[in-house]
Amino acid sequence: MTRSPYELSTPPDVLARLHPRLSAYFGAIPPGHVGRGEGVFDVVGTPRRWLWPLLAWFARDSVMFPVWERDVPFTVENRPARVRRGRAGQEARPGVRAHRTFRFRSGSRTMVDAITAEPDGLVDHLGRHGRVSARLRAEVDAHGPDAGALRLVSTRVTFRALGCEVRLPALIAPRVTLMERFDDEADLQRVSLLLTAPVLGTLYRYEGAFRYEIAPDTGRG
Repeated sequence: MTRSPYELSTPPDVLARLHPRLSAYFGAIPPGHVGRGEGVFDVVGTPRRWLWPLLAWFARDSVMFPVWERDVPFTVENRPARVRRGRAGQEARPGVRAHRTFRFRSGSRTMVDAITAEPDGLVDHLGRHGRVSARLRAEVDAHGPDAGALRLVSTRVTFRALGCEVRLPALIAPRVTLMERFDDEADLQRVSLLLTAPVLGTLYRYEGAFRYEIAPDTGRG
């Protein structure tokens, strides 16, 4: 993969506004290498326990988890991958598969997703089987407090079941907002994710900081 999904689906003038350290994070991972990071999430999950049975269903496919914890150590690993979604025989697309392992008090759990560049833009396939996907719009401010940060906002959410793909109407579709920025003073990359829904409000979130590097792939992890 000579270019990352972000580079293939985002206008060059938008990418040019990225902080240099984020340009490396969202750029292509060279052959024979892997991206690894380690840090701490300040918070993960939701304190609204009535949502936990729903989150437990998503946890089966490594999407999100029925928890509400603070100061959660985590690691992230990004690898180039061929991503196939849909019926057998469908062409696999180049992408990046991420594993984020959260070390909760109850034990470690791993969130899995894969980013691809599709004909209609950047798409995040959530979970080990990619049954849920979100079309993402990339934004980078040139000025202001978030200058140089990448903001990804979902514009469409679809579910796949029994070979069919169903697009959720905008009136009920959840919305994902992911922010990645680099803190020069702390020499840390900061990330926050917020999942909200009409009427219900915040369903799930995490936010924290980590250090990241591209390193030769030795096969560990």
